[in-house]
Amino acid sequence: MQNKPKVIVICGPTASGKTGLAIELAKKINGEIVSCDSMQIYKDMNIGTAKPTPEEMQGIPHHLIDFISPDERYSVADFQIDAKNKIEEILNKWKVPIIVGGTGLYVDTLVYNIKYPEIELDIDYRKSLEKMINDKGLDEAYEQAKKIDPEAIKKISSNDKKRIMRILEIYHQTGKTKTQLEIESRNEQPPYDYLIYAINMDREKLYDRINKRVDIMIKQGLIEEVQNLVKKYNHFPTAMQGLGYKEVVSYLQGNITKDEMIEILKQETRRYSKRQLTWFRKNKDIKWINGLDPKEKNIQMILEDYSGEKEENHN
Repeated sequence: MQNKPKVIVICGPTASGKTGLAIELAKKINGEIVSCDSMQIYKDMNIGTAKPTPEEMQGIPHHLIDFISPDERYSVADFQIDAKNKIEEILNKWKVPIIVGGTGLYVDTLVYNIKYPEIELDIDYRKSLEKMINDKGLDEAYEQAKKIDPEAIKKISSNDKKRIMRILEIYHQTGKTKTQLEIESRNEQPPYDYLIYAINMDREKLYDRINKRVDIMIKQGLIEEVQNLVKKYNHFPTAMQGLGYKEVVSYLQGNITKDEMIEILKQETRRYSKRQLTWFRKNKDIKWINGLDPKEKNIQMILEDYSGEKEENHN
């Protein structure tokens, strides 16, 4: 790890306080934040993604937020390229890059330098998958993906159409599973020394924070945000299959009541936080911090790790 620039990573479940901690840390360490969130990349999707407002950013530069149209395709490989470019830009300004987010796949791809093979889209196969899902339901595709790549399927939701299709497409195109390709692709060491932290807290406290956050989102205008997205794009972009959006779409289509929508959104967000924690717990390089501890205590610990390693590198 000697001579490699250090990059701090703060990950963890939704509503655990990642952004607030990262902003306070950035103020103390002359840092800039690179978002590692697969939903905050989208323009016009602010409330449902819990995107930090300019006031919340407190003057700290944030990168990879609010720059992709919801109807554009953006892959994990795209994220890896963009994140590395931003890290280099920040380091070249003699500042500290702080990666912040809860998308485990994005975190792993970046810190383990996973290389994704260039897989051309097979339009005919994509159409056949879409037809199968329309005819037999997404469950059929999920079960197929589970048989092909049980490891990869553990990490995604049974209603995550995009990632389920990706598992099937990778296998169709390469004859190898996504898991196999990821193992093979970790041969090249990452160019940075990543100090990785994840926030955890008592489950009931976390769930309470999630429930309150959903209530706040509704008050802030989440329903209106979704209505505006539909008006602007004249359809439901793929991005709106994401958590917090598909539930509101279901309400707007008259499938559920407003109260049911709020309850489902809370429940699905709690489930999502559980999956995030499961994902991050598999990472042996993560140092866990308690989100209920005072921010100053956690920041001090990170600063000690950072400066301690820095001194070692100069020896």
